[in-house]
Amino acid sequence: ARIAGINIPPHKHTEIGLTHIYGIGRTTAQKICDTVGVAYSKKIKDLTDGDLEKIREEIGKLTIEGDLRREM
Repeated sequence: ARIAGINIPPHKHTEIGLTHIYGIGRTTAQKICDTVGVAYSKKIKDLTDGDLEKIREEIGKLTIEGDLRREM
């Protein structure tokens, strides 16, 4: 799955996979999962297109990757 321009490893749990994105830690990943309604332990490869789209929308509200690096 590709989220925010980053390839997320498909065999990782959602909570852990989201931390591969610069600016998202465990706590933020858990909040995203809670908001979207996805179990932390669900694998990235098992997420539906709808789930991925909801996750992308939530992540779009955050400052991550290049924008965050520029601020730092």
